[in-house]
Amino acid sequence: MKTNSIWRLKAILVLLVAIFVMPLNVDAQNRRKDKKKKNKTEAPAPAKKPSKKKTVASLTKSSKKLEGLFTLYQDTITGSLQMLISEDDIGKEYIHFAQIADGVLDAGRFRGAYNPTQVIKINKHFNKIEFVKQNTSFYFDPDNALSKAKDANISHGNIASLKIEASDDKKGTYLVKVDDLFLKETFGQIKPPRFPGSSPTSFSLGNLDKNKTKINSIKNYPDNINITSEYVYSKPSVLNGGSNAVTDGRNVSIKVNHSLIAMPDNDYEVRFDDPRVGYFTRQVEDQTSTSSTPYRDLIHRWHLKKKDPNAEISEPVEPITWWIENTTPVEWRETIKNGVLQWNKAFEKAGFKNAMVVKVQPDDAEWDAGDIRYNVLRWTSSPRPPFGGYGPSFVNPRTGQILGADIMLEYVHFTNRVLYDKIYNNVGMSLEEDYKYCSLGHETHQELMFANAVVAATGASDLEMERIKKESMTALIMHEVGHTLGLNHNMKASQLFSREQLNDADFIEGKCLTASVMDYAALNITKDRSKQGQYDDVAVGPYDVWAIQLGYTPFASENERQALLNESTKPEHIFGNDADDMRSPGKAIDPRVNVSDQSNEQIDWAIDRIQLSDQLLKDAKTNFSKEGDFYEELKRVYYVLSGQQGSAANTISRFIGGVYVDRAMAGQNGATKPYTPVSLEDQKKAMNALSKYVFAPDAFDAPNDLYNYLASQRRGFNFRSPEDPKIHSRVLGMQKRVLSHLLHYNTLQRITDSELYGNAYKLSSMMTDLNNAIFKADIYGSVNTFRRNLQLEYTEMLLEMITGKTSSRYAHNAKSMALYNLKRIRTMAAPSGNIASRAHKEHLRTLIDNGLKELK
Repeated sequence: MKTNSIWRLKAILVLLVAIFVMPLNVDAQNRRKDKKKKNKTEAPAPAKKPSKKKTVASLTKSSKKLEGLFTLYQDTITGSLQMLISEDDIGKEYIHFAQIADGVLDAGRFRGAYNPTQVIKINKHFNKIEFVKQNTSFYFDPDNALSKAKDANISHGNIASLKIEASDDKKGTYLVKVDDLFLKETFGQIKPPRFPGSSPTSFSLGNLDKNKTKINSIKNYPDNINITSEYVYSKPSVLNGGSNAVTDGRNVSIKVNHSLIAMPDNDYEVRFDDPRVGYFTRQVEDQTSTSSTPYRDLIHRWHLKKKDPNAEISEPVEPITWWIENTTPVEWRETIKNGVLQWNKAFEKAGFKNAMVVKVQPDDAEWDAGDIRYNVLRWTSSPRPPFGGYGPSFVNPRTGQILGADIMLEYVHFTNRVLYDKIYNNVGMSLEEDYKYCSLGHETHQELMFANAVVAATGASDLEMERIKKESMTALIMHEVGHTLGLNHNMKASQLFSREQLNDADFIEGKCLTASVMDYAALNITKDRSKQGQYDDVAVGPYDVWAIQLGYTPFASENERQALLNESTKPEHIFGNDADDMRSPGKAIDPRVNVSDQSNEQIDWAIDRIQLSDQLLKDAKTNFSKEGDFYEELKRVYYVLSGQQGSAANTISRFIGGVYVDRAMAGQNGATKPYTPVSLEDQKKAMNALSKYVFAPDAFDAPNDLYNYLASQRRGFNFRSPEDPKIHSRVLGMQKRVLSHLLHYNTLQRITDSELYGNAYKLSSMMTDLNNAIFKADIYGSVNTFRRNLQLEYTEMLLEMITGKTSSRYAHNAKSMALYNLKRIRTMAAPSGNIASRAHKEHLRTLIDNGLKELK
């Protein structure tokens, strides 16, 4: 009992001690926490390390330094590119030039193609460096107060605004990242735009892939930087993978050479354009002029200076040096060199000796043709040749000074690897291309195949064909070099000689067969083979010499230059370029300005060409079917010969409604009226020729047994389907091309308008003659299948004139004659002939009746 009491007492005492001690412990613990907290709060924070300022050195320590026009740094790990801009660069202008190093024709981008040259100004705006494209289209007289407002309502193009990554105040330099300049389409569009209405299944590039796009090479020189970028366009799936030249349509590379060039600082003399001579120009408009023609268009020309300014003829301080690329077939190098050096004859008249120099690129050369410091004659053998020859140059947009040039040549020129799509689908007719892409190579290639057929059929030797190739290559080189000297086309030059002169071998020996090598003239292939002389140009023409004098002679005064310009009325200085040529239906007005023609008697020349082709077709099967071979050669010859007939028909058709143009100045000696309609005699002659060789029942006739053999050689499963020759379609295509011109609203309007100033071939007469040519021979009898196609096509074109979508473009007089002719056709189409002919004539009547209901 006592023991239990003692234990209870002890327990109470422990409890009381715990009650009193616990607050003390809690308090002590709280004090310790507060102390720790206090100590922790009062302890000074560790000092922060000062942030290290970014410097040029720190940002480029892992980069390779490339010195030149601008100092560049390329990261050795990532390949990223940085550029050093100095204070001296701020406010300065530079020239940007881009050239396609390699591409695919499917995307419209091919090796050697030039992009527009542009002026880029470098500005600084706070912490950014700007690259601003300058507008070079306008001029303000600095002495005119209006020049203070020269930037009014003119937008420059800020193409890039790059953050300054680091600067060096002592050296006055700024470091910027420039990947966006060269790895994006910053300087200009590379991927072609997709136009509304284009087929979704047609070939197109994907989106620019920033992970695959890269810089392939950098070459930095004191006056220029060359950077080759490979732009990769990707898309996950494609409907059209392109031609065999495209390895993978989902990933397509376009390689571009970018060049930044220091703005030339020299005593180059600008020269202005004159409409009487054809130079490429930079168009500039004088905003302070009150003239009706406030033009200061700068012609493109090289900076040639005499070593001896006082000498009548002197070597230049720096000649125009051409390099024959080491890809050039060795056997053709001497011919090519000779073609280039022919221009020295023109430069001698301008006061320069050895202005052109030609060298051959060594096989171990450390530079390539993409280096803008070299002017290169380049060769390729593309799967789908975009041209036979192409001679671009690039210039200083501020002055017109040519800074560099290349000539692209395709090996297809020497082959029978016909551009089949062009010959088959365009029936041997010229393609209208952008003026900057010269298509002479295509024209010459077709002419060469025609010459080959003529030579083979007439039993000439292989040496004769080699001669033709050599002469045509010389002419092609001279033509493309002419472009690089600043000259544009002269499609009127073929007017220089008559047919008789061209058929005189002694007379034309060693000459240019036209006034200028800048024409697209047909080869000189005589109908009478015993009179055959030179086939193509082997020297520059008299117009070429005159034009080079105007562009390059160091004139003592403007009066001296004007005196030379006033010689434009001489027959040998005749000129008309692409803006004037009539290769497309309804385009331009002067029939003398055309392609694929020859002589100043074009109608008779064209008739000769048709008759020669027709004569060769008669024996084509015998001459071009070789035992042991398939019939591909025979088929090629048929398309070449019939294509020549179609091209000649186009030449003839342009005289109907044609107007001769004279661009001489008022009061100039030898000048004629600016506009003189083609004579009644020549227009009627042209219509009669078309009636006989284009619209007649036997037009484009060929031996019936020839058609059985127009077969293509099978090549695996890569074969046309269906493979049978489309003879009617081809003939109708050639006839439609002529009709498209004769019934074009421009042609018909011009016939009516020109009646006011001398045209005696009235619209009513022309339309009546055309109707008769297409229908009169079949009124009372049967109609063959070719004429049925022609008559239906023609009738539908007449209906389109008065009821179709383009009817609003036709003048009332033209519509009246279309209606008149339709009613005459309905009368002439009275049922007669065999069953097919009766059905055809009923078709015509029904077509007309239904079409004319819309007029009621």
